[in-house]
Amino acid sequence: MHTVEKIGGTSMSDYQAVRDNIILNSGGSPYGRMFVVSAYGGVTNSLLEHKKSGEPGIYTLFASAIEDDTWLKKTEELKLTLHGINAQLFTEEHSLAQANAFIDERLTSARACLRNLQRLCQHGHFSLASHLDTVREMLASIGEAHSAYNMTQLLQRDGINARFVDLTGWQSDAHISLDERIKLALQDIDVEKELPIVTGYAHCDSGLMSSFDRGYSEMTFSRLAVLSGASEAIIHKEFHLSSADPRLVGESNAVPIGRTNYDVADQLANLGMEAIHPKAGRGLREQKIPLRVKNTFEPEHAGTLITTDYVSDRPCVEIIAGAKGVHAVEVFDQDMTGSVHKYDTEILSVIKRFKAHIVSKDINANTVTHYLSTNLKTVKRICAVLAEKFPEAEINQQKVAVVSAIGSDLKIPGMLAETVRAIAAESISVLAIHQTMRQVDMQFVVAEDDYETTVKSLHQALVEVHQHGRAICLAS
Repeated sequence: MHTVEKIGGTSMSDYQAVRDNIILNSGGSPYGRMFVVSAYGGVTNSLLEHKKSGEPGIYTLFASAIEDDTWLKKTEELKLTLHGINAQLFTEEHSLAQANAFIDERLTSARACLRNLQRLCQHGHFSLASHLDTVREMLASIGEAHSAYNMTQLLQRDGINARFVDLTGWQSDAHISLDERIKLALQDIDVEKELPIVTGYAHCDSGLMSSFDRGYSEMTFSRLAVLSGASEAIIHKEFHLSSADPRLVGESNAVPIGRTNYDVADQLANLGMEAIHPKAGRGLREQKIPLRVKNTFEPEHAGTLITTDYVSDRPCVEIIAGAKGVHAVEVFDQDMTGSVHKYDTEILSVIKRFKAHIVSKDINANTVTHYLSTNLKTVKRICAVLAEKFPEAEINQQKVAVVSAIGSDLKIPGMLAETVRAIAAESISVLAIHQTMRQVDMQFVVAEDDYETTVKSLHQALVEVHQHGRAICLAS
């Protein structure tokens, strides 16, 4: 009855905390567990692009101009950064040299591949665009290989029988499915006697990033738990899954949720505040494997347990969450009346083409509005294509924020009215409201400047905290 556990990037950057608070804090033997590790904090941003700001990494710089060598400079900068991380972790000269040699081999091979591809695509018969998905996969794999290798060496140094499990398929000529790659890696592992340290990136024939993008490590984690028959899946983060962002509502007011279900986890993922990627959560959900989210830096706290069948004792709001920087793209056309579905189908195809994430949408007789989590450059491209498709339509876009009140059971008469009153009390104008029949969340679209005040007001009104530090459910 083993567990499969994932360690986030910020936690990985503090080896001592990981070793003492996670690996050795098991109440007995450190074995009987498998660990899937993320890249060190900020490394994947440098390899690809910054997840929030969009600042270009090696991949973006390489993809943007075929004759531009700025990506080479970024590669050298990253090499120095990774050597700096190694120097902080390894005090013995021999161990440091080994760690540097491992990551240098990966970076040198990747640089050679990109250089050769760049030269090849300067000829007219070869298109760089057709190879970019593979480039992105290759670069992403470097971060997790680096952290997993280092973690294995450090644990072995500290007397633990750790084993480096490299799922990246580096220099492998076998293109197999994700499940096959994991099964091959598990064949001769004895979890009762050794501690597998598994790369968060796994190479497979379908390409993890094409389906899950930056959520790829969670998919590896999920499939490893499902295929190995784990009793529990655990994610170690640098924070609790709390009733709201403590930085907004105050640390004394925000409390760990404690218990919730996969429906709530899906709503959080939709807002970009992932407990786990929805598609990764699906496997755990179907196999009825509980998911626990723990705070690396509070090891004695049980964290939040997410299960399939959990429903709160009485209807209540469990968490106030939201997303800033959302772009509302509105298409209005008088001729839309009676054929909204045709317009929406075409609009969706454009959004899908530019890979923009849809947070929510509104439809009425002559207007379709999509709320997109993406950058302004992508929004402008989407609007330009829509203007060509619908020359008679009015197309508007504005930056907004979406704030949600989420709970495993929100079937409370008057809940919506109570929520609106809380927002109105702060003189906040609500631009749109969404509530579905499933009644697990209520979404409020507000001006971006009103985001923080909206979160605070909803948390005060719907998630009160008593002296024992547990969320009080709103009485029905």
